[in-house]
Amino acid sequence: MFFDLQHTDPDSNVRAGVVHTDHGDILTPIFMPVGTVGTVKGIHFRDLRHDIKAQIILGNTYHLYLRPGTEILHKAGGLHKFEGWDRPILTDSGGYQVFSLTDLRKMTEEGVHFSSHIDGRKLFFTPENVMDIEREIGADIVMAFDECTPGTADYNYAKQSMERTNRWLERCITRFDSTECPYGYKQHLFPIVQGCVYPDLRQEAAKRLSDLDRDGYAIGGLAVGEPEDKMYEMIEVVNDILPKSKPRYLMGVGTPWNILNAIERGVDMFDCVMPTRNGRNGMIFTWRGVMNMRNKKWEDDFTELDPTGTSYVDHEYTRAYVRHLIHAEEMLGLEILSEHNLAFYLQLVGEARKHIITGDFKHWKDSVMPVLKQRL
Repeated sequence: MFFDLQHTDPDSNVRAGVVHTDHGDILTPIFMPVGTVGTVKGIHFRDLRHDIKAQIILGNTYHLYLRPGTEILHKAGGLHKFEGWDRPILTDSGGYQVFSLTDLRKMTEEGVHFSSHIDGRKLFFTPENVMDIEREIGADIVMAFDECTPGTADYNYAKQSMERTNRWLERCITRFDSTECPYGYKQHLFPIVQGCVYPDLRQEAAKRLSDLDRDGYAIGGLAVGEPEDKMYEMIEVVNDILPKSKPRYLMGVGTPWNILNAIERGVDMFDCVMPTRNGRNGMIFTWRGVMNMRNKKWEDDFTELDPTGTSYVDHEYTRAYVRHLIHAEEMLGLEILSEHNLAFYLQLVGEARKHIITGDFKHWKDSVMPVLKQRL
């Protein structure tokens, strides 16, 4: 089995399980650090393994296709060997990146013409060649090529976009199922449920994709400009339909409280650039609340960065020292805060899993949520 659903709650949709891949098991719920171009920005793989305790990381098809390119990745034996990561990898199809290039792309039924943001090269992504690229990258879990609909799209555009994504999915599946991993291990294709903020479109997409009986499913097109309550509503709509026996991956979300609210609604897997991006901007998440390390209040605070943290950086460095590094624009400061945030996110989902197993997730979540949102 690809997914073992181990624990559920009769009073909610929370769940804990294990995703099995040829590069190791993944305990869910899980947060996946984003390694866009073959690296989690500012973090050594040693620290990802032993300090942050990441079980799976991401790569991005669009960026890896541009640099270093599939020829180099194939010669290396795939992304795992190229970057020296022996645990599972998931690849985003690049759809979000391509569709964010508003002024540099032209969409057709066949695929998307776009210009490289690096050197202006003219490129073309189709469902078929994206599947070929993801095969060459060699991730354990690969995403279908989709159109990421803006959260503010009107109904007609959202419907056309969802239907195009579903047509492209059929082509992705045909290509994926007719090819094999060039490196000799199993790869798993996840369809992506689109439909913007419209319940009937989300329901239609979820029902259609569920009938395909793939190994897992992703929920895309959320946290892209829609109100937060709409995001939660769409998660509920989709998860009421998606198979309970398959893992559900919410793409690109989000804050610690977003993650806990989504876990409560039945999501198993998450990714987001927020831990590292916010860390590089001086912000960290803790069990006591959110800390802006640029603030003057930390200037002469010689206590540990985070006494409740699980990362060695939390106990190795003081708040005053980290604040100094941030103001001095020293790279080490950005690395420390990024590492803290990733370790915190992995601790967060690990604690959620424990409370799902012991049966008191809802009580625990309600007790920590107000504290997590505090501004210190």
